[in-house]
Amino acid sequence: MQGKILVTGIRYHAFHGLTEMERQVGVRHCVDVEMIADIGRAVECDHIEATIDYRKVHEIVIQVARENSFHLLETLAGHIARRILVALPCTEVTVRLRKETPVLDGMVDSVGVELTLEREETRE
Repeated sequence: MQGKILVTGIRYHAFHGLTEMERQVGVRHCVDVEMIADIGRAVECDHIEATIDYRKVHEIVIQVARENSFHLLETLAGHIARRILVALPCTEVTVRLRKETPVLDGMVDSVGVELTLEREETRE
Protein backbone atom coordinates (compact mmCIF):
# COMPACT_ATOMS: atom_id res chain seq x y z
CA MET A 1 0.00 0.00 0.00
CA GLN A 2 1.59 3.24 -1.17
CA GLY A 3 1.12 6.37 0.90
CA LYS A 4 2.43 9.89 1.34
CA ILE A 5 4.33 10.81 4.45
CA LEU A 6 4.51 14.54 5.12
CA VAL A 7 6.80 16.58 7.35
CA THR A 8 6.01 20.27 6.91
CA GLY A 9 7.13 23.57 8.34
CA ILE A 10 10.70 22.63 9.32
CA ARG A 11 12.20 26.05 10.13
CA TYR A 12 15.81 26.94 10.78
CA HIS A 13 18.31 29.76 10.38
CA ALA A 14 21.07 29.12 7.83
CA PHE A 15 23.61 30.78 5.54
CA HIS A 16 22.55 30.12 1.94
CA GLY A 17 22.29 32.74 -0.79
CA LEU A 18 24.02 34.88 -3.33
CA THR A 19 24.54 37.97 -1.19
CA GLU A 20 27.29 38.46 1.34
CA MET A 21 24.68 39.36 3.97
CA GLU A 22 22.80 36.07 3.49
CA ARG A 23 26.01 34.07 3.72
CA GLN A 24 27.30 35.91 6.81
CA VAL A 25 24.18 36.89 8.76
CA GLY A 26 21.87 34.21 7.38
CA VAL A 27 18.11 34.08 6.94
CA ARG A 28 15.27 31.84 8.05
CA HIS A 29 14.27 28.94 5.79
CA CYS A 30 11.20 26.70 5.82
CA VAL A 31 11.12 23.18 4.35
CA ASP A 32 8.27 20.79 3.58
CA VAL A 33 9.09 17.18 2.74
CA GLU A 34 6.66 14.79 1.02
CA MET A 35 7.68 11.15 0.60
CA ILE A 36 6.04 8.26 -1.26
CA ALA A 37 6.57 4.98 0.58
CA ASP A 38 5.06 1.58 1.20
CA ILE A 39 3.06 2.08 4.41
CA GLY A 40 1.08 -1.17 4.31
CA ARG A 41 3.06 -2.87 7.08
CA ALA A 42 2.80 0.21 9.31
CA VAL A 43 -0.98 0.29 8.84
CA GLU A 44 -1.17 -3.31 10.08
CA CYS A 45 1.44 -3.48 12.85
CA ASP A 46 1.53 0.07 14.35
CA HIS A 47 5.34 0.05 14.82
CA ILE A 48 7.69 2.91 13.93
CA GLU A 49 10.15 0.43 12.39
CA ALA A 50 7.57 -0.27 9.66
CA THR A 51 7.52 3.30 8.35
CA ILE A 52 9.56 6.48 8.00
CA ASP A 53 10.41 8.13 11.30
CA TYR A 54 9.57 11.86 11.11
CA ARG A 55 12.42 12.59 13.52
CA LYS A 56 14.95 11.24 11.01
CA VAL A 57 13.51 13.44 8.23
CA HIS A 58 13.80 16.50 10.47
CA GLU A 59 17.35 15.54 11.43
CA ILE A 60 18.43 15.16 7.79
CA VAL A 61 16.97 18.52 6.75
CA ILE A 62 18.61 20.38 9.63
CA GLN A 63 21.93 18.58 9.17
CA VAL A 64 22.19 19.26 5.43
CA ALA A 65 21.09 22.88 5.85
CA ARG A 66 23.45 23.71 8.68
CA GLU A 67 26.55 21.79 7.55
CA ASN A 68 26.64 23.47 4.12
CA SER A 69 26.41 26.91 2.56
CA PHE A 70 25.05 26.99 -0.98
CA HIS A 71 24.43 29.90 -3.32
CA LEU A 72 21.22 28.41 -4.73
CA LEU A 73 18.08 27.04 -3.07
CA GLU A 74 17.92 24.47 -5.88
CA THR A 75 21.27 23.04 -4.78
CA LEU A 76 20.21 22.86 -1.13
CA ALA A 77 16.87 21.21 -2.02
CA GLY A 78 18.66 18.66 -4.20
CA HIS A 79 21.09 17.73 -1.42
CA ILE A 80 18.22 17.31 1.06
CA ALA A 81 16.22 15.14 -1.38
CA ARG A 82 19.19 12.91 -2.22
CA ARG A 83 20.11 12.40 1.43
CA ILE A 84 16.52 11.42 2.28
CA LEU A 85 16.35 8.93 -0.60
CA VAL A 86 19.64 7.34 0.48
CA ALA A 87 18.77 7.16 4.19
CA LEU A 88 15.06 6.33 4.21
CA PRO A 89 12.82 3.68 2.56
CA CYS A 90 10.89 5.94 0.23
CA THR A 91 10.61 5.69 -3.55
CA GLU A 92 10.09 9.40 -4.21
CA VAL A 93 10.67 12.61 -2.30
CA THR A 94 9.47 16.15 -2.91
CA VAL A 95 11.23 19.01 -1.12
CA ARG A 96 9.61 22.45 -0.97
CA LEU A 97 12.14 24.97 0.27
CA ARG A 98 11.39 28.62 1.01
CA LYS A 99 13.68 31.42 2.07
CA GLU A 100 11.60 33.64 4.32
CA THR A 101 12.08 37.42 4.15
CA PRO A 102 14.61 37.25 1.30
CA VAL A 103 17.00 40.10 0.64
CA LEU A 104 15.17 41.92 -2.16
CA ASP A 105 14.28 45.54 -2.87
CA GLY A 106 10.67 45.62 -1.75
CA MET A 107 8.34 43.43 0.29
CA VAL A 108 8.34 39.69 -0.44
CA ASP A 109 7.16 37.03 2.01
CA SER A 110 9.32 34.27 0.59
CA VAL A 111 11.06 32.83 -2.44
CA GLY A 112 11.44 29.14 -3.01
CA VAL A 113 11.83 26.03 -5.05
CA GLU A 114 10.09 22.66 -5.30
CA LEU A 115 12.03 19.61 -6.40
CA THR A 116 10.98 15.97 -6.81
CA LEU A 117 13.43 13.07 -7.07
CA GLU A 118 12.71 9.37 -7.54
CA ARG A 119 14.95 6.64 -6.16
CA GLU A 120 16.14 5.68 -9.68
CA GLU A 121 17.55 9.21 -10.11
CA THR A 122 19.96 8.70 -7.21
CA ARG A 123 21.63 5.63 -8.75
CA GLU A 124 24.68 6.01 -10.93
